[in-house]
Amino acid sequence: MGSANMSGGLVKKETMLIGLVIAVAAGFLGGVIYSSFKAPQGAVVVSKAKPTQDKDEHQHLTGPSPEQTAKISSLELEVGSNVGNGGAWTQLGNLYFDTNQPAKAITAYKKSLELNQGQPDVWTDLGVMYRSNRQFKEAITAFERATSLNPGLEQAFFNKGIVLIYDLGDKAAGIQAWQQTVAINPNAKAPNGQLVSEILKTLK
Repeated sequence: MGSANMSGGLVKKETMLIGLVIAVAAGFLGGVIYSSFKAPQGAVVVSKAKPTQDKDEHQHLTGPSPEQTAKISSLELEVGSNVGNGGAWTQLGNLYFDTNQPAKAITAYKKSLELNQGQPDVWTDLGVMYRSNRQFKEAITAFERATSLNPGLEQAFFNKGIVLIYDLGDKAAGIQAWQQTVAINPNAKAPNGQLVSEILKTLK
């Protein structure tokens, strides 16, 4: 996770943008957030095959694909008969994440974490889903659990800053979270490719 573009050490998933687009000229970053598994090359946060934003928006309008629906049904059957299968709970959470079902994703990720709390990437995705579900304080708690397990997890610090600044209105604490991001990786970049260190200058 300590690579210059944060692309190393992560598993699965695709780029996810939540909220508004970046508007640095207006002096703010408009609520862009990533999961631990999601980010383009060179961006702050991360993994599996990056779709375009148009694809994400189209999927949001049309709902899960037939393939995703089949996978979800299969995993729901699996966890129903084998509640102790943590990997299946995580996969199910990932699919709920990808298909814009935050409440269900939260439940699945929590089940996975009940079985194994030492999963910083899952804690980070849980935080993203909490944020999507407008449970902002819970999102902060999840990101903090992620960074306590992996102090080098820059996307969790970055996402924490997003929630603090743009959802909870705590600019000072959000800046501190982004300063921690830059301390881990001076070349960390936001989703638009701008250095986080440069964004910090616009916020001070």
